[in-house]
Amino acid sequence: MSDEHSFETIAIHAGNTPDSLTGAVVPPIYQVSTYKQDGVGGLRGGYEYSRSANPTRSALEENLAALEGGRRGFAFASGLAAEDCLLRTLLSPGDHVVIPNDAYGGTFRLFAKVVSRWGVEWSVADTSDPAAVRAALRPRTKAIWVETPSNPLLGISDIVALAEVARTAGAKLVVDNTFASPYLQQPLALGADVVVHSTTKYMGGHSDVVGGALITADDTLGEEISFHQNAMGAISGPFDAWLVLRGVKTLAVRMDRHSENATRVAEMLVRHPKVSKVYYPGLHDHPGHEVAAKQMKSFGGMVSFQVAAGEQAAIEVCGRTKVFTLGESLGGVESLIEHPGRMTHASAAGSALEVPEDLIRLSVGIESADDLLTDLQQALA
Repeated sequence: MSDEHSFETIAIHAGNTPDSLTGAVVPPIYQVSTYKQDGVGGLRGGYEYSRSANPTRSALEENLAALEGGRRGFAFASGLAAEDCLLRTLLSPGDHVVIPNDAYGGTFRLFAKVVSRWGVEWSVADTSDPAAVRAALRPRTKAIWVETPSNPLLGISDIVALAEVARTAGAKLVVDNTFASPYLQQPLALGADVVVHSTTKYMGGHSDVVGGALITADDTLGEEISFHQNAMGAISGPFDAWLVLRGVKTLAVRMDRHSENATRVAEMLVRHPKVSKVYYPGLHDHPGHEVAAKQMKSFGGMVSFQVAAGEQAAIEVCGRTKVFTLGESLGGVESLIEHPGRMTHASAAGSALEVPEDLIRLSVGIESADDLLTDLQQALA
């Protein structure tokens, strides 16, 4: 697809070439492990073995690159598989990474419990403050890792400013774009080197697939990731790739509704007497509101808030909702509620990334906003 087309058109058509044999407008699920070669070393269409490449996965990877305005896209078995591949592509023992002070618990666990065991060092910085990130740099800093909006406190980092910090240090800027999706934010256009997604979330959008993605701004890094993806093997299966490709087609309309509903939820929570603090970048008093308004199309579907009565009250609110489902993950059409301290971010307990014990995180779905507000009000009563 041409970059002259709108996002909505690219989402539906990029990588979705009608099947040459039948004319099917949806790419087939190539549920195959190996391919007949046209003589020794004569690959038909570049395919030899589905760990190396699969036509369904190739369609998704082309789509991902187009959506983020990148040079190369790569689809993985999960978001953490994508992160692991990227870290092992970029880093060697003795290298250093700056990570955010608010991030997904699984990402923190990967750095703290896995990557550190093979000699990679990391330090924490408030990535909403470019000066703090600059102060955290070391001579062997190879990457600055950012989530914006962050998980679960919805912090906002200025991608343009951090890209300049990274360039000056000779490091790569990695942006986890899962909460925003490429419809709301395109980090590569703002100077990032690599975008990370858990495609399980908004990209898939229906809570029926687990996947991850990397998109690169240049071909050289893309070739290095391609080598490691094949060498390590944590690739997306064809059916999973097909599900994400299907989900992406409605990403724009879903994100508009997610954002509209989340704004109404956040505004109600701000006024509620049993809520002590609300985290949503669409609120004008959010410290990152101006930056978010500059680099995002709208503010997304994630809202977090603290309950005035403390941890036990927060747990009880999670158990009283009827429309919001108590569960981990996010980004599906259905609304979810969870207690990060005991669920998604339990691995960060006792660290610089520990979350408030009275915090609740909402993934606001696309149901009737009135029904969502009524549900939260009765749960908080």
